[in-house]
Amino acid sequence: MRDPIRSRHGALRSLRIACCALVLAAGTACAAEPSPASSEKQVELDPVLVQAPEPKFVAPTRRDRIGRIWAPVLIDGKGPFRLVLDTGANRSAVTTSTAHNLDPSEAGRASANVVGFTGSAVVPTIHVDSMEIGDLALGATNLPVLEDVFGGADGVLSFEGLRQERIVADFVNDRLEIARSKGQHAPAGYAVVALRMIDGLPVAEVRIGGVQTKAIIDTGAQLSIGNLALRDALTRSALDATVREDIVGVTQDLQTGDRIASPDMQFGTLRVHGMNIVYGDMYLFQHWHLTDEPALAIGMDMLGQFDVLIIDCARHEMHLRPRKKERQN
Repeated sequence: MRDPIRSRHGALRSLRIACCALVLAAGTACAAEPSPASSEKQVELDPVLVQAPEPKFVAPTRRDRIGRIWAPVLIDGKGPFRLVLDTGANRSAVTTSTAHNLDPSEAGRASANVVGFTGSAVVPTIHVDSMEIGDLALGATNLPVLEDVFGGADGVLSFEGLRQERIVADFVNDRLEIARSKGQHAPAGYAVVALRMIDGLPVAEVRIGGVQTKAIIDTGAQLSIGNLALRDALTRSALDATVREDIVGVTQDLQTGDRIASPDMQFGTLRVHGMNIVYGDMYLFQHWHLTDEPALAIGMDMLGQFDVLIIDCARHEMHLRPRKKERQN
């Protein structure tokens, strides 16, 4: 790994944060007790992405208080379970305790390869026949089973199956709505950000300090995390003091990054001030094949600063309503 950049102020302090972004492999069936022949053979597992650290209910969010978007989900008619809505994930997942509440006999009959921000691991899965969020019904799937790393949530709800939906997270009124999109335009007073779907992830084009950057909209990320290509492109600007961050993923692997006060970000028609981005050679950027061009995952530290967040999957748009006091300025 490269040596971290040092500003003229140097490293101020070291902090540890949990970052539960993962990529999970679509489960390749494995016998619960493999034969000696199969145990000697490495099974290739295609990765699948899931993430969501330290969730909270949808709530007003300040720079020092990160909100989370929780959805009540019925799984096989049981629950509702509280799953974190995670736009940075392409597969839903549940915790070990949730899997036990569903059907302990089913857990562990297949495996999935988990690739997180900081590393990878093989985990068991559990088969479920249905998942219901309000009137939205999702079909049968194998859910990876993870340790209880989601800050009290029962698992994560991914973007998988939400291709024509409109997701409204109202941080002021503590309301989450997932419904079929009717193709409606953004309400008055909302900024519009165009999105592209890349490998199942919503991606926007932004400019940070004049640098064109690929930005993954990631409601499961605790902090906004940039790759080294973005950090290096910004060294021409006066990047401020560095704070060392130990990032621990759901696989319990640890990587270290530099939290740096970054230049303004042009985000659609909005200009966002005072962003702090953690830069590092994160394992997940390698999986996304985003190491050679400036890229970052925009987390809830930034997204939670708005009153309302809308993602319209059918229109490929994100609609953001700035906070009231900001709209009055």
